[in-house]
Parts: sequence; C-alpha cells; structure tokens
Amino acid sequence: MGFFFEDHNCMFERVGMQVEKTLEGVSRRYVGVNPSNPPTYRAYSKRGILRGRDYRYEVDFNRFFPGAETEQFVYAWAKYWGNCETELKFDVSCYGPIVIDCNGQVIFKSNIFHERDRNDRHSVIIALKAGWNHFVIRFKKTPAGFGGKFGTWLGKLPYYFLMPTPERDGQEGWIFTEPMSAELATLPGAGLSEKDTGIKWFPELTWDKARLKMGQLERIFGLAPNTVAIGWAKAFFLQPGNGRYTLTGHHNGPIAIHIAGREVYRSAASGRLATTVKVPFGQQDVMVRSGCKGSPWGFDFTIKNGSDLLPFTSPCSIVGTSEPWIYLGPFASSDKLELASLKDLHKVTPCLLGDTYWRVDLPDTWVRPYNENPLFGRWNYPLGVTLYGLLHSAKAIGSTEIQQYIVDHIQYCCDTFHYALWDKKQYGGATAVHHLLSSIDSLDDCGSFGSVLLEVAQHFEVRGFKEIADFVADYITNKQIRRPDGTFFRKNLMHIFHEDTMWVDDLYMSVPFLCRYYQLTGDNKYVDDAARQFIGFKKHLFIPGLKVMSHVYDFKRQMATGVPWGRGNGWAVFSLSELLAVLPEKHELRPALLTMFRELCEGYLALQDEAGMWHQVLNATDSYPESSCTSMFIYAFARGIQYGWLEAPAAYIRAVFKGWEGLNRISIDKDGNVHGVCRGSEFSFTPEYYKKELLWNLNDTHGIGIVLLAGVEVLKLGKHLAESTVATRSR
Repeated sequence: MGFFFEDHNCMFERVGMQVEKTLEGVSRRYVGVNPSNPPTYRAYSKRGILRGRDYRYEVDFNRFFPGAETEQFVYAWAKYWGNCETELKFDVSCYGPIVIDCNGQVIFKSNIFHERDRNDRHSVIIALKAGWNHFVIRFKKTPAGFGGKFGTWLGKLPYYFLMPTPERDGQEGWIFTEPMSAELATLPGAGLSEKDTGIKWFPELTWDKARLKMGQLERIFGLAPNTVAIGWAKAFFLQPGNGRYTLTGHHNGPIAIHIAGREVYRSAASGRLATTVKVPFGQQDVMVRSGCKGSPWGFDFTIKNGSDLLPFTSPCSIVGTSEPWIYLGPFASSDKLELASLKDLHKVTPCLLGDTYWRVDLPDTWVRPYNENPLFGRWNYPLGVTLYGLLHSAKAIGSTEIQQYIVDHIQYCCDTFHYALWDKKQYGGATAVHHLLSSIDSLDDCGSFGSVLLEVAQHFEVRGFKEIADFVADYITNKQIRRPDGTFFRKNLMHIFHEDTMWVDDLYMSVPFLCRYYQLTGDNKYVDDAARQFIGFKKHLFIPGLKVMSHVYDFKRQMATGVPWGRGNGWAVFSLSELLAVLPEKHELRPALLTMFRELCEGYLALQDEAGMWHQVLNATDSYPESSCTSMFIYAFARGIQYGWLEAPAAYIRAVFKGWEGLNRISIDKDGNVHGVCRGSEFSFTPEYYKKELLWNLNDTHGIGIVLLAGVEVLKLGKHLAESTVATRSR
C-alpha cells in the first residue's frame, strides 16, 4: 500500500518516466471535470437584505421600518444548499437581540454581551445537512438597535443564501416580515409558500396596483422624455425555412421590433400592432427599442404561429422569476444603439444614468450573474498557478484544445472585469463574479492570477488584459501595505487572523507578476521591487541552520514561527527562479539573490527523502509527503541546472529525476488525480498544526498546476542534458 493509494494504481506503473503521458493524464482529467459552463443569471432585488463589504448580510430594520415600535419583532427567512453533511462557521453581529434557527433548531441566541457592541463578531459553528437548510432569524427592536449581520466568517468566502419560497425560487437573499408585536407560534420552513404562511413578506414580490396599470417601461424607468429603452426576450419559431408569423398587440410611444437580428416592425407613434413577419426556424432573439416622449410608454404583444401562441422565454435562462423579458436603459433617443453588442451579458452598458445592466419588470429587480463553476472562469491565486501549469503542459503535449480552454478562462475574466466593479458599487461589495479581484485587500487577491494573465497574453490574443494588469500593478505598487524598508506584509485585511504578519507565500503572490509586468512595460522599477522583496523576506524568515524559510513572521510577537512549511518554501524558491530568469545580469542585487537561491537549494536538497519526496514540514519525516512543495523544488532545481545557477549540478540532477519518479509513484494515480496537496493554510508556531490539522486534499488547485510545471521542466532538463552531452562529445 502506497501512502495515498495502492501501489499498482500509481501513474508510474502505467507510464514510467514518459513525462508527456503524465502531463496529458493530469491536464486532460482537470479540463474534463471542469467544463466551461456559462454563469447562472438570477433575479435580484435591490430592496432586500444585501451582502456588504465584509460579505455578510447586513440589515438595519430601523431603515426599512422607521415606525417600528420597541419590543417588536421581524423575522428573516432564507435557505442554504449543502452538498453533503458538513459543518460551516458563520459570524453574527448583533444590533439588538437575535435568535437564529436552522432546520427547526435554535443554534444561536444572543445575550447582553453579544449585544454590547454592534461591531463585535461572534462565531457559530452550524451543522448542515445535505440539501436545503432553512434559516430563520428573529430580530427584536430595542432603543439601542434593530438588526444585525450574519454570514461568512472569512471575508470574501462566497457564502450566499437563496430566498426560500417557490414564488422567488432562485433569487439570492432573504425574505422578511413586517414588524410584529408577538412572536410567531410556528416558524416557516421547507415546503411552505409565502401564501401558505399567511404572512406578508418583503421585499415586494410584485408591483402595487397603481404601477401595474402603467406600461412596463414607465414602471421600471419612470417618465423620461426623449429616451429609449431596450426589451429582450427569445421565442422558438417552429416553421421550416422562413415561416410566417403574426404579431398582435399595442405600444405606447415609438417602437422598433427586431427578430433574428432584422427589423420587422417600426412605428413613430403609439398605436395598435398587427402585422405579419417572416422568421427563420429556431430559437431567435426578439428585441424591442421603445421610446418615451414624456407620456406613458411600454409595449405588449404576442407572436402566433397560426392559432398557436409562441411563448417568450428569458434570453439568459434567468432563475428567481418567471418573467421572460429583460430590459436595459434609459438611453438618449439620439443614441445609435447596436442591438447585437447589447446582448453581451458579460458587460455593463453606458446609459444616461451612467453604466447600467439588465433589469426585470419587478420592483427594483435586476439581472445578476453568478459564476457557479467551481473552477472555470474564477479568479483566485491557486487557479493562477493551475492555469500557468496547464498552459505549458498543453504546449508540451501539443494540445490546442486545452490551450483554448485556458484562453477562454482568461478571456472571461477580462470580459467581466468592468461588470464586477459595477456590481460591487451597485450592491454593496460582495460580487458573485470576481469577488476577489473586485475587493482586493491582499496580494493573494491579485498577484498570482495577474501573473498568469500576463503569461497567457504573451502567447495568445487576450482582449482587455492590459487594463486588468494595470489595475493589479497599481494595487501592488501603490496600495499594498509595506514595512518601512518596502517589504510587503499583511495588515488591514478582511481576514483579521492575518493582521501584522509576513508570509513567505507572498513572494509568489507578488514577484512573478512584477517580473512579467516589467517585461510588459520595460520599467525597471517593477523588477527592482521584486528583487528587494527577497532581501526583506530573507531578513525575517530565513532559518540559517537549515537554510530554508520559516512560514510566517508575526510582528505582534516580533518573531518568526520557526516552522519550515513545505509549500511556503516551494513558493519562495519557485518565485526566486522566476525572478532570476528575467533579472538583468548586471543588477546590483543579482549576486545576493544567486547566493540565496543556492543556499535554499542546498537546504532543500538535504531534506529530500528516500522516495524522492519532500514533506509537509520539511524537517519532519513523520509529516506526510507533500506534492506541491516536491513539485516546486523539482521545478527550481531543474531551472537552476539549465540556467547555470547551481555550481555543482550533479546532485540536483539526481534529485530532479528522483523527485519526478516519486511524484508519479506516490502522488499521481493512473487516472491523473493528484494526491497529497496541502489545502490552503493558516499558520501556527507549532509543527503539529501543519502535520495533523493542515491536511491534504485530492486534486487541490494549490498543486495541480505546480505538478504540471515540474513535469514541463523535467522535459526541458532532459533535452538540455542530452544536448549538452552531444555538444561535449562533438568537442
């Protein structure tokens, strides 16, 4: 039995040292299980309880109900999906008395200490079942406050709740009652509709009677003289070829109707609509440009195939409402709008009120995209190195489809960048697209993925990459917190556990991006900054006796943890190799950085085990063999040999190939699954945390790309050594 699986199931048993076969197995498995599905589009009420800047739901019921009386109650109800039975940690802050119920059980009841300071956070561990979990929170008004915050314990973890009733199934958020003087005898829960409860729930589900008498565009945009708005739906036209269909209805104000990209009806004034049109077979866009002259405006029409009514459907498969039409505006009547470009749901659109996005014909309700792919199209630091490895692995095995998958991922990130910034401003901070990039407060949020953005843009055309690269560079250069000597450290983060610390990880979260941005701009200040980081980090984290790096320096205690965590050390030497590859030969810090590279490699070489692996805690062989650090040491050694940075390469050559065989025997199974990658870490002053609590995950993105990069460098090293032998013999 191997450490992670039976020996006969290892990749080495199938492919031996055929590196390309391992690269193909790992990369194709990854792409196969992470398809490029589109985002989910949800109806979203801006009148509801929104997630704020710390990603928790925040509500002050004094704002919603200024006439509420002291001692009255409001109940909020939502549901949360659990993929399996698990426990999650949530945080609550109390503006007044709060009781939280989950699946019929009280799991939190505030006391006077919880309610003393509305800014205090109180953690609660909640057992969730597989499937839907229903939460009901009771808020009580006192003279001191009425409401609170509830949600993720860790800023930017994307916990979000959905509205719990069939009437709004799919909308994000909570529904809530009016203030009531008595507690509910029975709490609402699974299987109940809003009608079943006999309670009026907010936010408003439908327009009031007065608004329902208006045209939909007047309801949504008001009376806005000399403006236009766009309506968009789809319909399925069943007749073969170009069939004939009948449009019947009416419109207030001027109108133009386009079906399948062709104008089929136009009128400069209000009137009845009765016309026959020819439309090609298939599902087609139906787009309406409707104008307002200062009087009521809107439209209502049907499409018939003979006597059969064609139903309109949502152009973005919106959930949370049965409304098929979505609307965009208002625009100036003089604007020449390209309807085809307005259909790009990745983008916001300039209008008279600034940038805007699509809306639904419900009170203050918008279309909101949610990227619910676990990995595709997301922006986070593990995916930065994952895509970096996939890119060069795909090139090594000649896979154009995997390369296109990577480009599509990066392009989605670029295409939705402006939307993410707008969404953050529109809804209070917590986006469901690029929640890290739009809320940068650490190098983790931007440096790693920013680096792969630039790497991919070197090889392929990526629209809009430079704007994001500049955005990231501005954060790292001008906004990231630094020590007096300019060295990065962590302060003022959403994740308060990290306050006043320096992490060796941050060398990867900054240096590779700075190197690539230097190559992009030609400005030496970026590579100079990257070089100085290693000097500053070494001063605080280097362990001379072992010639390796401590994981974290804690400025509150003015001491390093002293624990040589495997992946943290991998980040350090990996990033140093990236820097040395681009650092000018005559740079003043190059000699010191070469010395540091050699010292680190010497320290790591001494800690490789007999199987070729390195361990979770580098100097503790009773900790598990860890795949991501093993891969990064292989990568760095291989580059050091090829670039001539290592003065006595023979031992490192043996270590590289021994390490690659070890990975293929111990960590990579025959199906391309990667085992033994440590999950995302916190830090501790004791090795026991890293050994026994900070355990490994299967196919963790902290390691897949690094394994692939190690394989690519093993291939390059083999070619380099073969060519060096030929060159030696020819002399």
